[in-house]
Amino acid sequence: MRVAVGLVLCMLMACIPAASAQFDPEHLYAWPGDPVDSHVHLTWAALTLDVNNWADDYPEIVDLTSAGESELGKTLWVVRLSDWSMETKANGSAKETIYIDGGHHGNEYLGTALAYLTAKWYINAWSEGNEEAIAVLQNTELHILIMLNPDGNDIDTRWNINQVDLNRNYDHYWNTCPTTQPGSSAFSESETASNSAYMNAYATDADLYVTMHTGVWIMLYPWGKWPEQPPDWELFWRIRDDVQANVSEIPIQNANQGLYPNCGTSRDYGYGVMGFPTFTFETDDEQFVPGSFENLNERLAEEMDVMRFLINNVWYWRARLDVQAITVSDDALELEVVNHGRASTTNASLEYHDVAGEVLWASPYFTVNSSNMTSVSFEVDDDVFETKGMWNLNYQKRVINASTWVNESVDGNLTVFIDDEDDRFLSGVGLFNPVAVILGIIGVGALFRNEEEAIEETLNHG
Repeated sequence: MRVAVGLVLCMLMACIPAASAQFDPEHLYAWPGDPVDSHVHLTWAALTLDVNNWADDYPEIVDLTSAGESELGKTLWVVRLSDWSMETKANGSAKETIYIDGGHHGNEYLGTALAYLTAKWYINAWSEGNEEAIAVLQNTELHILIMLNPDGNDIDTRWNINQVDLNRNYDHYWNTCPTTQPGSSAFSESETASNSAYMNAYATDADLYVTMHTGVWIMLYPWGKWPEQPPDWELFWRIRDDVQANVSEIPIQNANQGLYPNCGTSRDYGYGVMGFPTFTFETDDEQFVPGSFENLNERLAEEMDVMRFLINNVWYWRARLDVQAITVSDDALELEVVNHGRASTTNASLEYHDVAGEVLWASPYFTVNSSNMTSVSFEVDDDVFETKGMWNLNYQKRVINASTWVNESVDGNLTVFIDDEDDRFLSGVGLFNPVAVILGIIGVGALFRNEEEAIEETLNHG
């Protein structure tokens, strides 16, 4: 059928006047060629040529690798995009990681196209000096597995060559929903096993995972198994509201309610096992036709706007705690912390370490909701802080149990020690904090000045 449609398109193109069939600079973003190929769905062979050309032409930003092989031995290409001249961001912090895959179902061509066009957009835009693309690649690593099911793509079927639905084959409540063809066991297929292995090896700390499909125009977040909202509903709802207010009116829902019950999906595996904030991006229902009369770049333009929004704002898709003040008295410690991220965290703790790294004191767990200031108070014996040491903040990036933990140092100069007996205070950690020393010197100087003035006044009136 694909060949037949291709022949029809070629015959139609022969009827177009020569002037309109000439090269158009607007087709620089075309897929994968100009202008006929931008209407015909991608094959694994064409993809292989393209991604290798990208790696050859743009080695500064394209790192091509393989996640493994399909059941028939086809390479599962992963296009890794970043400014590889920089190991970190300019400020020395780690780059954010984003994981994207497409083509779980071989005949869902527009989902595969969206993964392809995401990679192509950043490559072309970077090469043209686009500031948005340059900023993204300086601060982010994009890992894009464009076609997970090349065997199914070649024979125009949803399943892989073993007649397994790859998006029901993941190890997250595998085969516990009404479904067909989930495989003999979780990860029984080389495609899903390879995808999971790559996530665990190279994207464990991802702050966004988007898996791309075709069928109903909608974005789905966890869970597929349950109608209840996921632990990080606050994050998903905030993303939904931001997208719908600023980018697209695409529906964004819990997968169980927005589509139907589904288990063993990569989306729920990515969130429930890996701890990523995860979306299934379903393009519209041109699912079983291997050709499009509308250029795919134009057909998927709105979807690309959504993807760029998610990628540009990836820094926010986690909790980002920022300590504002620590106040210690004889029997209490008060902590003020701001969350700059869009995700809450429920098990944050403040720790005090000695110089050797041993934990001398740790607070009970406390919750910090997204995008707000939180004040918490703990009972303490301030004698523990007489030992020279440092503060650390320990927390998970999101509410889901699988989320990554972070341990971040806290500026000791944010600490104020209060002596309840006479309301004197010292700022900073330790008795010999520079601020405390300066305040002491100023106090002594003032005392001497006051005594001199008193003596002088006595003599003048004597």
